[in-house]
Amino acid sequence: MQPMVRVFGAAIASSALVLGAGQVAFAAPQGQGQPEFTVGAVDWKPCEEVPTIDCGFLTLPIDYAKPAGEKFQLAVSRRKANDPSQRIGAMVINPGGPGGSGVNFSFGADRYFSKEIVDKFDVIGFDPRGVARSQPIKCSAELLQKQPSSYPKTKAEFDALVVFNKELRQDCRTQSGPIFDHASTAEVAQDIDSIRRALGEKKINYYGISYGTIMGQHYAERFGKNIRAMIIDSNMDHSLGTKQFLDSEARTAEDSFTEWVKWNDRDASSPFHGQDLRKIWKDLLARAERGEVPAPWDPEVKLTPEDLGGGVTSMAYGPDWKPFADQVKQIIDGLQAPKSAFSSFAAEETFDNPFPGIFCNDYNLRVSSWGEYQSLTRSEFRIAPNTRGSSLGHGAMMGCVGFPKATNPQRTLKIEDAPKILLTNAKHDPATAYEWAVNAHRQTRDTTVFVTYEGWGHGVYDRSECTLKINNDYLVSLKLPRNGTTCAAVEPPAQTIMSAKPKVPAGPFSLR
Repeated sequence: MQPMVRVFGAAIASSALVLGAGQVAFAAPQGQGQPEFTVGAVDWKPCEEVPTIDCGFLTLPIDYAKPAGEKFQLAVSRRKANDPSQRIGAMVINPGGPGGSGVNFSFGADRYFSKEIVDKFDVIGFDPRGVARSQPIKCSAELLQKQPSSYPKTKAEFDALVVFNKELRQDCRTQSGPIFDHASTAEVAQDIDSIRRALGEKKINYYGISYGTIMGQHYAERFGKNIRAMIIDSNMDHSLGTKQFLDSEARTAEDSFTEWVKWNDRDASSPFHGQDLRKIWKDLLARAERGEVPAPWDPEVKLTPEDLGGGVTSMAYGPDWKPFADQVKQIIDGLQAPKSAFSSFAAEETFDNPFPGIFCNDYNLRVSSWGEYQSLTRSEFRIAPNTRGSSLGHGAMMGCVGFPKATNPQRTLKIEDAPKILLTNAKHDPATAYEWAVNAHRQTRDTTVFVTYEGWGHGVYDRSECTLKINNDYLVSLKLPRNGTTCAAVEPPAQTIMSAKPKVPAGPFSLR
């Protein structure tokens, strides 16, 4: 998923930070307090998009507390192990978001994971409830296009955003039905165990990246005994309050800017090499503040400092240092780019928009007043003056303003009954802050082994030979490195080279 913000870096962003037969009754795990419910087998058929992969649906309760109540269809996919004689088991995967399609992710699994992994594991994708094929949360496209700025300048603009969010929430609930109120990650964790049961697996393996790490964390808390191996890559921290969340995202955004400047100083391919990039950027921000920076796709649209900061964050996913520098040079020189290079809403009456039903029920980031908003933004802008805070953190917070309390609010992570879990993060991740992974590990020291990639970008799995070997050795042989192991940074290519590797969403993002 990509953030729907007017970010000039969107054209080069790699933010990529997806059917029932016999019925079998399963009782809830001992001590979980969940009524008995029925899980049906999956009627596997060739996927329309990729016929060599199986697709199907699993009928599950919208509300697990009411197993006899209304149901929905959870979309699942299965890429069978290439070498059945070497098969280890099933590996459930999720690409993050919130709102990423695990079914789509599975279509490119052979390009994302090593051959050794797809040879030995059935790769199981699923679209989380409220996403893509799994009764997607929808909102009126006409209303979405009326979104006010997430950066209100006055109390009246703040109040208007609150009113809009309330209207949007009601619209999404009306368009989507009861799934809207039952799309939190706590419920997704229950769905994952339902997938395990439907597959007939005593234990599963799990790989989740970005927002998919919350799913893994929740699953390990509740169903730890059912895990063989779990990798949580580029971690969310589901314990942070509003200010801690916003400030930590601001710190990682400013770090992304600093790393871009360092790259400029050491790489002669940069159009700003040998120049004072910090001063050049400061001057550009000042011009944007005065409304003097035309958007490269439309000279009538003026880029704001927040747009420029969002471009830094988008760039850092790759990282795409050289293309971003070239684009900044283009903006400074007043050159234009084709409007077709930038995304727009589809001409439909409704638009898939899972963010309010998922993130706003997972994170209780609520700003109660204009005064509180001013205090929070002063803090994030002070921490990250070159990026105006984090477009991701700020957008996530403001996307939930005016909403009622979250149904699955933040809490300390407690994993007590699970095998050792591999927790990884890049030191300079622009979306899931490194300090989030540090804190998640601190809460789970007895059950997680923390590996740091000392480099850049969102996602660790195959950043280097070191990270790849650690991940694959663990999945195949359950061999884990020493806790605190680090893998050295690998310098990305100066010019981004397009590859066939599937992109994964970041997180958290609002499609609004």
